[in-house]
Amino acid sequence: MAGEQRTIRLGDVCDKIGSGATPRGGGDVYIPQGISLIRSQNIYNYEFHRDGLAYITEDHAKELSNVEILPKDVLLNITGDSVARCCMVAEDVLPARVNQHVAIIRPVHSKLNPQYLMYSLVNPSMQQYLLALAGAGATRNALTKGMIEDLEIPFHPIPIQGRIAEILGSLDRKIELNRKTNETLEAMARTLFKSWFIDFDPVRAKFEGRDTGLPKEIADLFPDEFQGSELGEIPKGWCVVPLIQAIEVNPFRPLHKGDVAPYLDMANMPTTTARANGIIERVFGSGMRFIQGDTLVARITPCLENGKTCFVDFLDENKIGWGSTEYIVFRSKPPLPLEFSYFLARTDNFRSFAISNMTGTSGRQRVPADCFNQYLMVLPSTKVTETFGQISSSVMRQMKINDKQSQTLVSNRDLLLLKLISGEIDIRNFENESKVIFK
Repeated sequence: MAGEQRTIRLGDVCDKIGSGATPRGGGDVYIPQGISLIRSQNIYNYEFHRDGLAYITEDHAKELSNVEILPKDVLLNITGDSVARCCMVAEDVLPARVNQHVAIIRPVHSKLNPQYLMYSLVNPSMQQYLLALAGAGATRNALTKGMIEDLEIPFHPIPIQGRIAEILGSLDRKIELNRKTNETLEAMARTLFKSWFIDFDPVRAKFEGRDTGLPKEIADLFPDEFQGSELGEIPKGWCVVPLIQAIEVNPFRPLHKGDVAPYLDMANMPTTTARANGIIERVFGSGMRFIQGDTLVARITPCLENGKTCFVDFLDENKIGWGSTEYIVFRSKPPLPLEFSYFLARTDNFRSFAISNMTGTSGRQRVPADCFNQYLMVLPSTKVTETFGQISSSVMRQMKINDKQSQTLVSNRDLLLLKLISGEIDIRNFENESKVIFK
């Protein structure tokens, strides 16, 4: 907090501060669709994550009517390892309730801008304070209602709060746009892989005398007939092979104990996208090693079932990275493009095979790498895979560019957040200051 800057106490400017509850029956009453039940795993700093969102019936929701979430509510994790994470509710998940690990903070809008409040709570200095507060004198990290009510944040007049929220929000919207763009790009590449190599749509269309929907030069690469195989009908001229004939499994990578190398933690393995973030430098001890262009698949429960899979595109050439012993490393053999392994690993058939081959005791099951000796796959013609490689590598490059831009935007946002909320930058002079910050 800068100098003599005034502060406001949350308990004085909020209509509601309080946590939710779990409906009677706990997880057993969750249903596939219904009223959203938001839990701590959905709350991250700055952003709401829909992965793992639970749903309850209207009757159970009525029992929790006192913790109904309204538009613009701010959500704060108040227990456990994720304590202090904060975001605004995503309005497309409403109607919704929260469980006992999440607090609703509902400011009086004429006194406190909700988005400004959220940015004040994710301010690094406030995050440090909240973590210290939550960990003081307890066996488990926890923030109480009283603690939240007594929190003080920097005071700015409502118009200034709105302007600060608008500036920071514009950066967050661009970050979100990049994320959605990457989701779309990857979805398109996955759809193309499934169409060409799982459903054989171009071949089926030609066989039935229909338009493939592809440019002629690409359509001409596909045969117009099928042939029998161990896996049923496949395109004529293609063949069925064991995965290990086309893809290396856990190839050797030389890395010695004591070497400092890029490290990917299991916690940072993505579940729904190809790209992993949060890479750090760490002294190598024991773990799976990989290079640029490899595909990593988590082999242990529940990480495998949750979809933890990534394409390694974050290493410099000739650099070796490493991570958990619970990774299996795949690498396409020529002429398959490197990206082929990743998109194959994301298919339902591959995942079902891996999950069905898990062994071990309950809660610690894992898939053995050698089970893929028995996995049969269709090996397409070289020209078709080369064309897919050109398309998929272009998609991966653009996703990487978008992520790098987002990382820059995050850095700028975090810098601005500190300076704007503390008052170090006078919002009235922001246009001049911003030229320096974004230089």
